[in-house]
Amino acid sequence: MKHHTLRVSPQTVHWGYFSKAVAASLVLRSGDRATIETLTHHANDDHERMIAGDPGAESVFAWTREHKAVPRRGAGPATGPFKLGAGEGLGVHLLTGPVVVEDAEPGDVLEVRILDVRPRPSCNHCYAGRCFGSNAAASWGFHYRDLIEEPKPREVVTIFELDTSGEPFARAVYNYVWTPQTDPDGRVHANIDYPGVRVDPASVTKREGILRNVRVPARLHFGTMGLAPAESDFVSSIPPGHTGGNIDDWRIGKGATMYYPVAVPGAFFSVGDPHAAQGDSELGGTAIETSLTGDFEFILHKQADLGGTLLEGLDHPLLETPEFWSVYGFTYPNYLAALGPEAQTLIAARSSLDPAMRDAFRKLRRFLMTVHRLSEDEAIALLSVAADFGVTQVVDANWGVHGSIRRNLFNSA
Repeated sequence: MKHHTLRVSPQTVHWGYFSKAVAASLVLRSGDRATIETLTHHANDDHERMIAGDPGAESVFAWTREHKAVPRRGAGPATGPFKLGAGEGLGVHLLTGPVVVEDAEPGDVLEVRILDVRPRPSCNHCYAGRCFGSNAAASWGFHYRDLIEEPKPREVVTIFELDTSGEPFARAVYNYVWTPQTDPDGRVHANIDYPGVRVDPASVTKREGILRNVRVPARLHFGTMGLAPAESDFVSSIPPGHTGGNIDDWRIGKGATMYYPVAVPGAFFSVGDPHAAQGDSELGGTAIETSLTGDFEFILHKQADLGGTLLEGLDHPLLETPEFWSVYGFTYPNYLAALGPEAQTLIAARSSLDPAMRDAFRKLRRFLMTVHRLSEDEAIALLSVAADFGVTQVVDANWGVHGSIRRNLFNSA
């Protein structure tokens, strides 16, 4: 077993997409471990607290008229003309990787164990020992067309401070209504429509004293984590799918294990979209988007060895914790295959919870019948009396429902 370290830099991140076509940032073997840094793509919502003085973050977010450290920010075309910027915003998350796993082939399953997760402290000496994150109640949120106070519609950014000295929790510091921001290339962003735009603090009105006497328990986790799909060289980071991605489940944190079906040689694992806390549904569009560092262990399970194991027949992401197993249902289990060449554009208008719930049911039924050798009637009875289904997210284009079954149900004598 070898332990690797993968730090953030313009050479080790890719912005807004999963890809089987970009150079690996790290190559490792089954059984290896890696410490991987991740950055939130919302760090420029408060540059002073989340970027200033941090060499890694400053290098990635560097953007002037003369130089843009990470020019491609989405799964769109690499050449213009552009309206919003390179990539046209089709995908938003900063992902560290890809990590290539030696000998991984389609049909295999990659096990990713999250051994530890810790916040990335602010490097601004004014905020020593503290960590910050941003929550954007944004135009893609479930709430956006259902506001009751003026002005409406509006996008609101709330900056949180994370206490890391004891039991972690977050407190709101201030919020502001998004106002049009001009990027270094002269484009005006009336909405939060392109990742990495630096907010000019002089252009917004900070409202302090918000969420008084409220402490939000920290749930450090990675909202976006998974493998490159085979269907396209550049796949938007926003909709989750059959190889993982933007699942946005707060349970994917320390002590959790994720299993992903391998779709391309090498697997091409990437991780990002780090969160300090999130509720089921991620209703407003984002979590507390912060920067985290994780310790991971990678174990490759070859296709020939999957029979009779937990991974038999697995063709979708699976979460395992000490307490339960969870599957993830989506509106389209594999939207790239279902919607064809225009899938990455069409999916945003096609989401519904009804098919996501049915997909979660079918996946958990298969799990019980295949792994635990239940009959269909036994599986359905157990699903009805002991399984828990919940809304994972309603903001990631391909909406999600998780289905969970407790492990101790199967430990009875």
